Amino acid sequence: MSSAVRSSISAPAASADPGSRESIGIDDGNGRRKPGRVSDERERAERFAAQFRAVYLTFHRRDAPRSQLAGASRAVLEHLTMAGPLTIGEAAAHLSRAQSVVSEIVSHLQDQGLLEREQDPDDRRRTLIWLTAAGHDALRRDREVLGLDLLAGAFARMPAGQADALIAGLRALTDTAARPHTHGQGDDHDDRTSV
Repeated sequence: MSSAVRSSISAPAASADPGSRESIGIDDGNGRRKPGRVSDERERAERFAAQFRAVYLTFHRRDAPRSQLAGASRAVLEHLTMAGPLTIGEAAAHLSRAQSVVSEIVSHLQDQGLLEREQDPDDRRRTLIWLTAAGHDALRRDREVLGLDLLAGAFARMPAGQADALIAGLRALTDTAARPHTHGQGDDHDDRTSV
């Protein structure tokens, strides 16, 4: 074995970028990164993912099964909140389901007090379906993944402003993910925004 090869094997890898570390993973061949390096962004993403898991395990709802709504019922309620009041025929068309199936789901939700039927103010021949206050509340509870009481207790023990900064940081993360990526795939520059 040549002395150059021997020295490259025995010498620790020096990094010009202290935020990067050597990688022996399968990502080494990814053309968007410098081969052999894990980016600061990747390392941050790994740390965030680990913390996200810890947040979920710490604060997930423990009061009852998360969903009291059947999948089809939830789909009808969710769709109505996005689309607004609809006739049963319109809801069936939007959901790509038979009108008889949607009618049965609506009747069940109406019996539970989650939906109501009302005449269309613009055309009295049409009957619209819409969520009741109880329907909105049931859907809000169904969407809750985290226990609000657990979170409120933890926020109350945090230093002033830290909870707001945490929420602002999460908002910035989701807003950034929603924006289209405008740089070339090979860009290595830092594209951080301040919060």
